[in-house]
Amino acid sequence: HKLSGLVRNTFAVNSLQVGDAIIVLDCFLSPSIEAVMADLPNCPECSSALTYPDGEFLVCPECAHEWSATDTESEMEAGVKDAYGNLLQNGDTISVIKDLKVKGSSLVVKVGTKVKNIRLVDGDHDIDCRIDGVGAMKLKSKFVKKV
Repeated sequence: HKLSGLVRNTFAVNSLQVGDAIIVLDCFLSPSIEAVMADLPNCPECSSALTYPDGEFLVCPECAHEWSATDTESEMEAGVKDAYGNLLQNGDTISVIKDLKVKGSSLVVKVGTKVKNIRLVDGDHDIDCRIDGVGAMKLKSKFVKKV
């Protein structure tokens, strides 16, 4: 029997060779990669700490969210911005910049529709509001501008 420790690329493997068979006892990330992963930010969608770099993007293996590695924590915490980069706040008035179909309905929110007293929420649709004639809705900030 022979016990060996082998490091290949970024994984370390401890194995036991019995005759012609190799039995893997342990497989783990090498310490250098663990240090790199510890410096990466958590996923902005699900807060997972298991993010990893993939080219110029960071990827979360738990929710499959990808985001630019150049985004810094301070930019992500800076707040919600409209389609033109203006910072939005709770209570703002916004205007829709594109016709938006209302899911599950034949209604359409037309370009130029003004929405008063918005609430900012976490998630993909980051604006919670009430639109006259339509009702309560969630909007993506990339389809609105601050008035």
